[in-house]
Amino acid sequence: MTTSTMSIEPAANAAAPGSEPRLRHPRLGDGAQLWRIARDSQVLDVNSSYAYLLWCRDFAATSLVAESDGQPVGFVIGYVRPEAPDTLFVWQIAVDAQARGRGLAAAILHALLDSVADAGITTLETTISPGNTASHALFSAVARERGADLRTEDLFEENDFPDSHEAELLYVISPAQRQEERR
Repeated sequence: MTTSTMSIEPAANAAAPGSEPRLRHPRLGDGAQLWRIARDSQVLDVNSSYAYLLWCRDFAATSLVAESDGQPVGFVIGYVRPEAPDTLFVWQIAVDAQARGRGLAAAILHALLDSVADAGITTLETTISPGNTASHALFSAVARERGADLRTEDLFEENDFPDSHEAELLYVISPAQRQEERR
C-alpha cells in the first residue's frame, strides 16, 4: 500500500468487498468499532465508548477511518490545537490486527495531513509512551517520508497521571507538507 493511491472518499460511499481499504472521515456509527479497535490493540489507552462517539461527531474533519468490506479497520483521531491553530494533535491511531503489516497506519497519517493542509496546518503533534516502539517507528517514518523535522521532548511525567501510566513524550513533526509538495 502506498500513500499515493490512498484518497479520502465521501463517507456515504461503501468500499467494494475484498478491495484495498479506503479512507473517509468518520461518521457517528463508527464510534463503537473505533472503540473496539482501540481496546483490541492492547497498546492504546482505551477511552470511554462515549468519547469515540464524540470524536466521530465533533472531530470528523480532523480524523479518518480506513474501511474495508464496509467496516472500519483503522483510524486516526485528532484535533486542531486551540492555542496553536497551525497544529494538528493526533490523539490516537490504530489498525485492526487483520489489517496490519500493509502500511495502513502511515497511509492514514499522510492522508490526514494532506487533507488538513488547506486549513493552514503545518505541524503534527502526538504523544507516545517510551515503551510504544511501534508508534515511535511510525511517526519517525512519517516525518522522514515527508522530509520534515522530528523533535521530541518530555511532556507528561509518570507522576502527572493519577494512575499507573508511563510518561508521554511529545513528538513534533514540522513542516508537515502536502504529499505533492514533497515530490
